[in-house]
Amino acid sequence: MRFRPCTVSVTQLPETVNMRRGRLFFKELESRMNVDRPCIVLDCSKVQEMDRFAIHMLLCCLEEAMKRDGDVRLAAISPSARETLKLTRVDRLFEIYESESEAVNSFFRPHFEHAHDGSSDEGSDELSESAA
Repeated sequence: MRFRPCTVSVTQLPETVNMRRGRLFFKELESRMNVDRPCIVLDCSKVQEMDRFAIHMLLCCLEEAMKRDGDVRLAAISPSARETLKLTRVDRLFEIYESESEAVNSFFRPHFEHAHDGSSDEGSDELSESAA
């Protein structure tokens, strides 16, 4: 069990992301990522739809954070945006939390804990019960 000491940076994702706005947002976020082990929470509460520009920007943010042994976590994603992330399988790359505070607090819990995304894991319970 390892705790990661870090300063968490919370940033509001713009309501709409086109190529120009995505580049500007990423450029603003870069200064927060130019540290050792950046801990970034992207508040997605204003975003209703995730299009290819938004997804590309999220992936660029994650890539830059991971280069520095950091992480990006998503918070407050609308159901339609969450569905798009699920369809594109991008949801598998991010820890997603219901609220900004949950996402921030996740950086201070032991590393092996994962986000609760609201989906049920009944199949894994059945597997563990049948394996016993």
